[in-house]
Amino acid sequence: MITKEQVEHIGWLARVNIDEEDAFEFASELSTVLDYFGQLDEVDTSDVKPTYHVADVINVFREDKPTGSLKQNDVLANAEEVQEGYIKTPKII
Repeated sequence: MITKEQVEHIGWLARVNIDEEDAFEFASELSTVLDYFGQLDEVDTSDVKPTYHVADVINVFREDKPTGSLKQNDVLANAEEVQEGYIKTPKII
């Protein structure tokens, strides 16, 4: 059973102000949730494979192969403003 003091401590850790009346209500609700977890702990899952994803997903990443890059002139052709061979952007502070 979660106590009112434990709820207040959790609220303090989360930087949430909890009234005394709400603390009693939250303590009851949290205790109910933890009781459900206790029921789950009693279930025998020794023959159940761990499920990491609901669908059988395999690595879909392609092998990283270096390829040629665009030529500087082709890239700069799309830029609004160019300065000394670079794309000029607004100064952000």
